[in-house]
Amino acid sequence: MPTVSADQQTPDTPAFTGRRWLLPSALFEELEPDTAREGRRPRRTARDWVVDFACFLLAVGIGIASADALPDEPDLSPAVAVADQWIGAFACAAVWLRRRWPVGLAAAMVPVSFASVTAGGATLVALFTLAVHRPFRHVAWVGGASVAVQPLFYWLRPDPQVPFFLGVLLGVLLTTAVVGWGLLARSKRQLLVSLRDRARRAETEARLRAEQAQRLAREAIAREMHDVLAHRLTLLSVHAGALEFRPDAPRAEVVRAAGVIRESAHEALQDLREIIGVLRAADTDDAGRPQPTLAALEALVTESREAGMKVALAGQVAEPAAVPASVGRTAYRIAQEALTNARKHAPGTEVSVSVAGARGDGLTVVVRNARPGGPPPHVPGSGQGLIGLTERAALAGGTLEHGPTADGGFEVRARLPWG
Repeated sequence: MPTVSADQQTPDTPAFTGRRWLLPSALFEELEPDTAREGRRPRRTARDWVVDFACFLLAVGIGIASADALPDEPDLSPAVAVADQWIGAFACAAVWLRRRWPVGLAAAMVPVSFASVTAGGATLVALFTLAVHRPFRHVAWVGGASVAVQPLFYWLRPDPQVPFFLGVLLGVLLTTAVVGWGLLARSKRQLLVSLRDRARRAETEARLRAEQAQRLAREAIAREMHDVLAHRLTLLSVHAGALEFRPDAPRAEVVRAAGVIRESAHEALQDLREIIGVLRAADTDDAGRPQPTLAALEALVTESREAGMKVALAGQVAEPAAVPASVGRTAYRIAQEALTNARKHAPGTEVSVSVAGARGDGLTVVVRNARPGGPPPHVPGSGQGLIGLTERAALAGGTLEHGPTADGGFEVRARLPWG
């Protein structure tokens, strides 16, 4: 049965080991949420400063180019031209606030760009920032408003060198391209975050699977120890009790009981060594000494008879040698545990063990004991063996039922698949 050692378990997700300055601060915070500063904006990385300066210079460059074209506009007064340039200068300075208030800045730039030609570059930077840092619904509203005012802007302030429809088309295309570029950058960031989350979930699931495998292995070992040792220790208890209550028994009986005690103790130690060996070696359940199968059921009954039990075995199995090893082993363990329970809770009663079945019909194991002559003795931890047998039968694809019979006895009935 496989086990998982401590050095095989999946370690916790490692922190980002790359160069932090190469990533945007917002993306780094999403990739490593543990490094986020509560209640404070993420600190700009070196890349953020480079991008911010580049955006500022781009806005200023577009503003200067637009300011050079102001004298060519017809019917434009000098006061309006000066106001246009001042508004553009303030808009370029506001670019430094794009990370703190991306929605507010982009929304404010829509009327500002309508009033100032030199604020066009700052408006494009604000729209790009909005598309990168905020969901699409914000981009749709602000970007749609910016596109909607394009015809009115070129109608009020026409460019003598560019036809009206061409100017509107170029403005719409430029706005759409900037917004699309921002959405593409946002999607790439979201892809990185999703891949990181997927890796974390995969590592968590791997760790949980390892823990579950370890827990199942421990449960299987505990179940195997109970099934094996309970039978041996019950034999020890029965014969030791006989020697205790009959100190004047004939020497032959004392010798026989002592021999059974010695043999049972030796078998119990041998079984315990095998189970511990499987645990240490992480071998399968079939490792070590051959596991008992259906053919060993007669030896089990003989051993119980030697311990003083009245056991009757009836077998009607077609082709017993063809029974799969796993099914035979499960049937053996069920009969072993049922005999152990009968010995503990109904000592001195007659017990019948019946095994019947054929290929395709399945295998049926029935262990029934008669009504005990007196009140059953109290045994600590009663019921745990039946729970383990039910689970064992379910793992083999079968069912197990148990309960009192009409005559006051007790019956354990298991049905196991044999295809």
